Amino acid sequence: MAGPLDELVARITRMVSAFTSEHGLDTAEFRLELADGSRYLVASASAEPGFGFFSVVPHREEGEEPRAVVIPIGAVKLIEISAPDPERRFGFTPAE
Repeated sequence: MAGPLDELVARITRMVSAFTSEHGLDTAEFRLELADGSRYLVASASAEPGFGFFSVVPHREEGEEPRAVVIPIGAVKLIEISAPDPERRFGFTPAE
């Protein structure tokens, strides 16, 4: 049985898919803003580790080290889905 965080990630993934379809896009950007003002351009999201937390993998700029960020769900202030910036080739990929 899927938990609430699994369902949240699944619904966001569906929203990204619907947004790309509605606007004739190949990809979309998915951003999170947290209560502390930090913002992440998200490459992928997962409901892990659970227990009120989920994780995202932010997009990396050239030369940046890979990272994953574990976020308490209550810290999310804003979720934004938008057309990709033509200067970047970033998009959101659902976690497997």
